This record gives sequence, structure tokens and C-alpha cells, in this order.
Amino acid sequence: MASQQQLTSAQKAAAVIVALGADVSSKIYKYLKEDELEQLTYEVAKLNLLSSQDMVGVLDDFYHLCLTQKVVTEGGVDYARNVLEKAYGTQMANNLLERITKSLRTKAFEFITKVDYKNLLAVIQNEHPQTIALILSYARADQAASIIAELPKDKQIEVVERIATMDRTSPEVIKIVEKNLELKFESIVSVDFMEFGGVNYIANIMNHMDRSSEKYIFDELGRKDASLADDIRKKMFVFEDITVLDDMSIQRFIRDVDSKDLVFALKGANKEVSDVIFKNMSSRSAETIRTDLEFTHNVRVSDVEEAQQRIVGVIRRLESEGELVILKGGKDDIIE
Repeated sequence: MASQQQLTSAQKAAAVIVALGADVSSKIYKYLKEDELEQLTYEVAKLNLLSSQDMVGVLDDFYHLCLTQKVVTEGGVDYARNVLEKAYGTQMANNLLERITKSLRTKAFEFITKVDYKNLLAVIQNEHPQTIALILSYARADQAASIIAELPKDKQIEVVERIATMDRTSPEVIKIVEKNLELKFESIVSVDFMEFGGVNYIANIMNHMDRSSEKYIFDELGRKDASLADDIRKKMFVFEDITVLDDMSIQRFIRDVDSKDLVFALKGANKEVSDVIFKNMSSRSAETIRTDLEFTHNVRVSDVEEAQQRIVGVIRRLESEGELVILKGGKDDIIE
């Protein structure tokens, strides 16, 4: 029998449904989406018996989250933090607020994730950089990257900077932005109060951006706010970060990389990156790549950048598949 602390969020939700009983639960089901219904029903069906102590723990946790959402909705995050800290202490208050704001984030502008980035770009490209930054904070990272890349150069920097320095916004601001988009899109969803944007999010956007736009933004942002640019870089994985990967990780991604991409990428790579890649290739493969490099001339910078970006894409894919774990900022950055 699993303890309450070993239960997943889905299992805890199932436990709450069981505790509430069939009549109340059937009313809750009306507000769930099909995939949520399917997952919850599955968890309820396979939920093992819980001890009374475990059930009390689950319901207590559920009560705290309901209370947190209520005070956030009624008075905002600062008010909620004050109330919760007095009731439960600073650490528990922070934990509850973090969980609530994360869950609320997925509800805002949910329709945007299903919109083609070109259509979204057409709607928001003439908006103020702060408004664009707000909207892109709810978009998928790949959508946001594509949109930022097509904005005017000066607006790119403003939008990136504003996303990176965002913290929280109020329901009133969200509603104003939603109202402005209602003429173009029909499925606008309101939200209570939430956190969004920030360095982590803009780093994820930059990870999906083409190398040319990435370099331009970092050059310009570095001149404007070097500290912020450095904070964003630390959260990203770029081509030059190959040098921080361990040997097994480098050997792993090399197997999945197109040899032509490797040749083009190394044409524009620094010596440190080239050395670490050749070190992790067989003698025969290294000789082949070196020969190809010798006979490859007049390569466009854009081709080099695109090849490097595809290699980074392979590394990120391997990480998403669980074969690599990329951690920036210290030794032993990659665990396989």
C-alpha cells in the first residue's frame, strides 16, 4: 500500500473523487475535458485501498489547494501569500502558491497553442512589445520563437527583454488583452491570477530559435543588459555547450547526426568544440570528416548556423527521450 506522499497528482485526484462520493463526483465530471475524464476514471479504477491516515492527508492537501486558489482569486498573490504565511508558515505558503500558479498557467489563452504561428503573428505583430510579451508567455515555445524571429529587429529585443523580466500580472490586465484579441479569435479563456514569463521561459523560446536570430538577440541584449543576457544563456543549451557534455553523451548524439550537418557545423565551430567532437569519434570516422572539411569550400554562414541548430535539435530530442539530461551551470552537467 503506497503512502500518501508516494501518490501521484492523478492518484490524489482519484482519491478525492472517491472520498466525495458518486453524487458530488458526477457534478465535477461535467467540468472536465474528455482526456481528463479518461485519465481520472482510469486512476479511480486502479486506485488501491488507502489507509484512513493517507486519505486524511490527501483531503487535507486538497483543502489547502482549494483555500489557496480562493484567496488568490479574491485578493491576489500578495494577499494570498500574507494570509497563507500567517496560517501555515512561509515554506508551506510558497509551496501552495507555486502549485496553484502552475496549474492556472495552463488555462490562460489555451486556444493560442492550437493557432498557426503565422496567424498569431498577423494579429499581434503591431501590438506594443509588452502586449506581445504577455501573449507569447502563454504560447508554445516553438510558436513564440517563430514569431519573435519575424518581428522587426528592434522589437525583438524589447519583447525578449520584457518576457525575461516578467513576474506576475493581474486578472484585469489579462482581460484587457483578451478583449483586444476577441475580434480575431473566438475561444478566449479568462484566468484568475498567475505567474508567467521569466528567464526560464525565454530560455526555452531561445532554444527553439534559429541561430541567426539567436545571435542577433544576444548581441543586442548583451549591450543593453549584459547580466540579463548572461542569465538567459545559462538556462539554454547552445551549440558551443557541446564542450560541457560528457564523452558518452557526445558519442550518443554523434550517432544520430547527419554527417553533412556535422561537416558544415564544424566549418564554423571553434577549436574547443571541434576537438571534443573528434575525440569522441572513431579514427576512421574522424578521418572521413576531416577529409570532407578539407574539400568543403565557400559555405554560407547561414548553412553553418542551420547545421549547428539541427545538431542542437538532435541533442534536445535525445534529452526529451530520456537519453540525455542537460544541466547548465556546473560540473557533471550531463547524466545518462
